[in-house]
Amino acid sequence: MAFIADALSRIKPSPTMAVTAKAAELRRAGRDVIGLGAGEPDFDTPDNIKEAAIKAIHDGKTKYTAADGLPELKEAVCEKFKRDNGLTYAPNQITVNCGGKHTIYNAMMATLNQGDEVIIPAPYWVSYPDITLLAGGTPVIVEATIDTDFKMTAAQLEAAITPKTKWVILNSPSNPTGAAYNRAEMKALTDVLMRHPHVWVFADDIYEHIVYDGFEHVTPAQVEPGLYERTLTMNGVAKGYAMTGWRIGFAGGAPELIKAMAKIQSQSTSNPCTISQYASIEALLGTQEFLRPRAEAFRKRRDLVVSMLNEAEGIECPTPEGAFYVYPSCAGLIGKTTPDGKVLESDLDVSTYLLEAEGIAVVHGEAFGLSPHFRVSYATSEEILTEACTRIQRACAALK
Repeated sequence: MAFIADALSRIKPSPTMAVTAKAAELRRAGRDVIGLGAGEPDFDTPDNIKEAAIKAIHDGKTKYTAADGLPELKEAVCEKFKRDNGLTYAPNQITVNCGGKHTIYNAMMATLNQGDEVIIPAPYWVSYPDITLLAGGTPVIVEATIDTDFKMTAAQLEAAITPKTKWVILNSPSNPTGAAYNRAEMKALTDVLMRHPHVWVFADDIYEHIVYDGFEHVTPAQVEPGLYERTLTMNGVAKGYAMTGWRIGFAGGAPELIKAMAKIQSQSTSNPCTISQYASIEALLGTQEFLRPRAEAFRKRRDLVVSMLNEAEGIECPTPEGAFYVYPSCAGLIGKTTPDGKVLESDLDVSTYLLEAEGIAVVHGEAFGLSPHFRVSYATSEEILTEACTRIQRACAALK
């Protein structure tokens, strides 16, 4: 349709949201479907955070705020970065946005010119390349396979950098794999970046609080202070604080970048939801005691899912360091035939078979840039996960 902007032809709708919608549609049609596609915690927002939002409403705090966030929330974000990451920012180095995706969008729109390159390790969160394309940039995909635990190596990063490189995106722990860079692995990457002063770093730390087995989360500017001036450190309340629907993301970075992002936001969304901002102040400054018990609950689910998937014929499932996803290889299923005679030729075929045969909704690996895999979100009860994995085992056993 000629009326629609050409830029939209470069991107596609979010595959993860599509899977969730498809599962809901099948349930409405009477199918027994277990959805393992959603990227949000099943825990409720803690009561102290809800109460802060209710108080804000009763206190009449329902008006516009500054376009990129309340001063009080920016101060709370500064305190969070100091407490959790050892990073010192001033309020003029903080941006508050309508979720982490909005932070990424603002950063890319504010900085990318036609032909600028953004290095994105694959598997990647589905929005990184599409936001890059929408902003006129060129995604440079670096495959981090199961052989390197889904982590980009320093040699791979070095080889991917060109004079056109503007950003590298580092997501740790990762969506979709749960892989996280330890301090030594992160230092190897930052050592490369110190040799290329024209490259900026986008650190997506949204799963920071969901790590296991004593893993220490680190972020690039923390590991290498020399990168502080050219790193945008992004986080938010969605995952650790179970506030996905509240839509608050934030980041710390260079004042001139923050100012440019605020300019974009002032002409698009304006301020994030005022009530959500007051709730987020309480999230960041209030009790943090629930974070570890919830992470421990996720760890138990991880262990259950990894164990059961590795018992399924043709599936290999690594154990991730964080987040609430696993990214099993289904290479052992490719070429097999379903009971109704269809040959599985791709991970999309595998995910379609799991949905049609057993009512299990997962997201195929092609959506995340690395096949043949699929993503499972284990942000649901152990009972549901046990049933889901039992069905996956049954579906795999039925193949010929």
